[in-house]
Amino acid sequence: MLFFYSCKQAHQKLSESLDHELGLAERTHLKLHLSVCRSCTNFRGQMQNLRAAMKKLDQDEREK
Repeated sequence: MLFFYSCKQAHQKLSESLDHELGLAERTHLKLHLSVCRSCTNFRGQMQNLRAAMKKLDQDEREK
């Protein structure tokens, strides 16, 4: 594994992190990448917003 993730790898790890906790090495590589890549940082924020919106929608549907 390379020391520095590409954007494609970072996107994959961000997606995986929504389903399960990443290992220490994966988290470290991802944090390093995000510290220098604004595009992937924005992507992470978009994924977090989308996930929150889907949870809210699910809650709203259950309350009906």
